Amino acid sequence: MSILLLGNLDAAATDEEIGSFLVKYGLPQYTSIEHVAGDGTRPAVRLTFDTLDDDTLEKLRERIHDMFWRGHKISALVLRERFN
Repeated sequence: MSILLLGNLDAAATDEEIGSFLVKYGLPQYTSIEHVAGDGTRPAVRLTFDTLDDDTLEKLRERIHDMFWRGHKISALVLRERFN
């Protein structure tokens, strides 16, 4: 299981649109999505992928990190566990 944090999203983007964007650039469909609370200036989502390990997700993350989508420069970060 791996977790991807996508930040600086368009606030109007739906969960389905986010999923379609990721699949278009070679990522698998996410298992779950959680919207991260904040002040609303840079909306973010936490995506869980049950079918990927962290190293594979890191390679796929490079495809979308710093990409412009819907007028926003997307940031993508793989969240890793500190202790195993």
